[in-house]
Amino acid sequence: MAKEIIMPKLGVDMQEGEILEWKKAQGDSVQEGDILLEIMSDKTNMEIEAEDSGVLLKIVHPAGDVVPVTKVIGYIGAAGEALPDSVGEETASPSPSTQEAPAQSLSGVSAPAIAPKKVDNGKVRATPAARKLARERGIDLEKVTGSGANGRVHEADVQAFKAVRVTPLARKIAQDKGVDLNTLVGTGERGKITKEDVLASVPAEKVATSQKTPLAVNQAQDGVEVIKMSAMRKAISRGMTQSYFTAPTFTLNYDIDMTNLIALRQQLLEPIKTKTGYKVTFTDLIGLAVVKTLMKEEHHFLNASLIHDAQDIELHHFVNLGIAVGLSDGLVVPVVHGADQMTLSEFVVASKDIIQKAQAGKLKAAEMSGSTFSITNLGMFGTKSFNPIINQPNSAILGISATIDTPVAYEGEVVIRPIMGTSLTIDHRLVDGMNGAKFMLDLKALLENPLELLI
Repeated sequence: MAKEIIMPKLGVDMQEGEILEWKKAQGDSVQEGDILLEIMSDKTNMEIEAEDSGVLLKIVHPAGDVVPVTKVIGYIGAAGEALPDSVGEETASPSPSTQEAPAQSLSGVSAPAIAPKKVDNGKVRATPAARKLARERGIDLEKVTGSGANGRVHEADVQAFKAVRVTPLARKIAQDKGVDLNTLVGTGERGKITKEDVLASVPAEKVATSQKTPLAVNQAQDGVEVIKMSAMRKAISRGMTQSYFTAPTFTLNYDIDMTNLIALRQQLLEPIKTKTGYKVTFTDLIGLAVVKTLMKEEHHFLNASLIHDAQDIELHHFVNLGIAVGLSDGLVVPVVHGADQMTLSEFVVASKDIIQKAQAGKLKAAEMSGSTFSITNLGMFGTKSFNPIINQPNSAILGISATIDTPVAYEGEVVIRPIMGTSLTIDHRLVDGMNGAKFMLDLKALLENPLELLI
């Protein structure tokens, strides 16, 4: 029987993928593990391997198509094998494995995702790290959507798993309309998702097909061009909207004298490049200073997340640092995992690795999840100050602005010093102004006396 190739769900927030290129042509022989095609998920390109051997019998969706997750995009089977009658229909059915049991959140909400597949002994496919984390957090792996091959659950999937509060009617409508409740912000009591929240997220053509009147480019007003929003832009839109309307935030602005940090970087340029092959950047030095400051016990709420419908606080005794990377068509936040265990040289290598992958569109789902704190640097564009939006579920994000030669009072005289602006946006549900100010004072002291970074 011909095996379906489906558009995989490579992350908990992924709703659709764009097929960039088929690496095999229709009729080609395929071995299990061969690269079949390359797709773009919400924020990165990924190569998809064949899960079966045989012949690529049919390409249902060619390069350029944007396909919802779990939809059939092709078939592999024996040469000359007959295909199902439904092949070629606009709405292909999910593969049988996705029909066994819809993925659910802690609240029992069904989501349009691939259910974790079982191995012969009945256990959910999961990595050892994922099993360990699930045990620690009391999470049932049956309810976690796996982003790996054959629905295998990775640690990042468990980290990203969260509860959703939803009314029964909203749950039913979401199931019928194929809406992922994890992408919605509830307007009901204590953030509960209501029927109105679900309907507001459903495209008009799904609510009333008879009223479907898409605006074509040539129907637009003269001088106006209408284009489709890219998958990356949609993901950014969802994430920023959710963050903005979920967390009550405030921003603290501090000026930092960069004189000593500039001198230290100059001294480190050659030794670090000799050891790692990379130049140490100010983002590296600031990032490591942030990590060291976060590891102080008094600042643990800056390195925390709200979980269980914002009823519990998850304190992290490690730092996974997210670093915002701007691309030509959007923004990604790759993560340096275990940054608190790294030396400066190790941090330089790790940050360059994920930044280069981000710029090449080759990040894996696990490399974009699990952050506990994030930084974003707009200093190279001359930005003097800005209010960064928190990368949920982090409790804070640090914005880095330009370093500008500024007249300041120093030891009783007015002198010119290189002053860098910083902006710390905080989730007020977790951190108060005094605590945020204490964090910034410690970070400022470290950056202005940076030799401690090498200790």
